[in-house]
Formats: sequence, C-alpha cells, structure tokens
Amino acid sequence: MEQIHFTKMHGVGNDYIYVNTMLNDIADPTQAALRWSDRHKGIGADGLVLIGRATVEGADFSMRIFNADGSEAMMCGNASRCIGKYLYERGLTDKTDIRLQTLSGIKTLQLHINGGIVESVTVDMLQPATSDGALFDPTQMEGGSGTFVSMGNPHYVIFTDDIDQADTTGRMMERHPAFPQRCNIEFARVEGDGIIRVRVWERGSGITMGCGTGACATAVAAALTGKAGRKSQIVMDGGTLSVEWREADNHVYLTGPAEFVFDGTITPYS
Repeated sequence: MEQIHFTKMHGVGNDYIYVNTMLNDIADPTQAALRWSDRHKGIGADGLVLIGRATVEGADFSMRIFNADGSEAMMCGNASRCIGKYLYERGLTDKTDIRLQTLSGIKTLQLHINGGIVESVTVDMLQPATSDGALFDPTQMEGGSGTFVSMGNPHYVIFTDDIDQADTTGRMMERHPAFPQRCNIEFARVEGDGIIRVRVWERGSGITMGCGTGACATAVAAALTGKAGRKSQIVMDGGTLSVEWREADNHVYLTGPAEFVFDGTITPYS
C-alpha cells in the first residue's frame, strides 16, 4: 500500500506535518489535515503544510496550509521559516534567499546559516493592513477593545493583563459576527521595553504555542497604539520571535528559529 512520507517540524512550538508534494501527492488535504493532526489518533499537529512547485512567476516554491480543523489558511510565518530550513537542509535548493508562493502573496525567506545548518529565518511578511473599526464597535467585543491587523490573514489584538483568557474568550471571539471569515485573536501584555507576552487563539486550530503572523500583528498593533516602537520581542508559549516593522518600506520582518522533530511514513487518511 502507498505510504506518504512526512516530516514533523515546529517554529516556537507551532508544529505542523510537512509533505513534499513533488514526491507525494495528497489527493484530499482537508481530510488528511483533519485525521493526521489529531493528537490522540493521528500524528498530532496544528495542521498540515504542503510544499510544492511554484505556479506563479517569480516564486521558487509554493506552500499550502491546512489547519487542524481542515480549513485552508492564507499564511503562516512559523511554517514559512520551517519550509526554508527544510528546502535548504534537505538539498532541494542552495539559495539562501527563497521566494515562497502563498495564498497571501510571495514571501521572501532569508536563511541565516551556520556550518550548513539553518539557525534562523527572516521572513518578509510584506505590508500590514489595518481597520479603523468602522465595520464593528470594538468596545462590544467580549474580550475588550482591540486593534484589527491583517498580515494576509485577519488578527484582532487585545492588550490586557489577563492573557490567559485566550483559552476561553478566544474561542468565542474567533467566530464573532464582526469577523465573517473568522479571526485569529491575540491577547497581549507589555512587559518591558519592546517585550510583549502574547497568547494566541489561532483561527482553525485553537490555542497554539506560537503564531508568526500573530506575532507580527501584535507588534504592529503595539506600534500603532504607542505601546512599543517598531522593533519588538514577542514572547509566546513556545518561544520568542523578533519582529521589525521597517519605516523604509513599511514591511514587517519576522525572525525566529525552525526545528525538525521527526520523519515518518503514514498510509493515506489512516
């Protein structure tokens, strides 16, 4: 029977199952994500990431992401960094600057290499977009007033001392009527000069150890509201990510580690 080869990787604890679709075709990624992501009956992960050939000019490779609930995500900063490490260390490219096709545009990955090992990756997350709140009254949100930021996917950032409400309030807020496409919810606490502690309820996955786009959205929201400058250290449950919102090009740059966990094979949809 056919076996699918996969690699488990994580970025600050945000773990995904990675499949090279240039070697193994995944006929139904929604069902694969649902079954394989199960932490009791499957491999266990926040979702499934498919690495493939680029289908647009100007990109080197492509990425598709399916959350643990089977829904397809637009972008993931942690997964992007892991793909950079995978492509380089598995010999699929010798480039240290990789252009990755995603549903939210082409992202450039800058690999930081030491002795042939990718120690960290900086992702150009492009320009953020913000809402002035005209579509909803933020004071009526269950978790409190916040800032909406899009990093190619929607985020709502709430600054609060009670970041642990992510476990309960986050679930309700993800599906609030104000967010017709659902939303990632960040609960953030400023702990020092440029240091922000964040917990994330991730759309389609629930509480995750880390969220790259969530880290970026939090840094942008902190800068917009005067709680931090344009450089922040975002401390998540699984580790710390560095975010810089550069004035020169208005792009957000995300830097952090990526790690292999293990390789394996699995029967399709088993």
